[in-house]
Amino acid sequence: MQTTTIFNLAILEAKADQHDLLREALRALVPLTRQEPGCLDYTLFERSDSPGTFFMRESFRDQAALDVHFSMPYFRAFERRFDELLARPLRLVSLKEVL
Repeated sequence: MQTTTIFNLAILEAKADQHDLLREALRALVPLTRQEPGCLDYTLFERSDSPGTFFMRESFRDQAALDVHFSMPYFRAFERRFDELLARPLRLVSLKEVL
């Protein structure tokens, strides 16, 4: 059975008064997620010209590995804070590698 690597770009925009809290919540996810067996890349960026707008570049071995990530307790705890932290819903952009 062939697996397909999953590449995503998550876009998260903080509420005006939540920039620092969102940044810290995202930073806390990075080392935990990188330890997941199916995680290939999990890198956080913040727009230099728009503080509070974050991008998480992520790749997982396959859909099953991404599903595991979404089910992890630390991700579920972060997800419960979306209403508190995010100005708009998280946008997950699926990408295809161009070879």
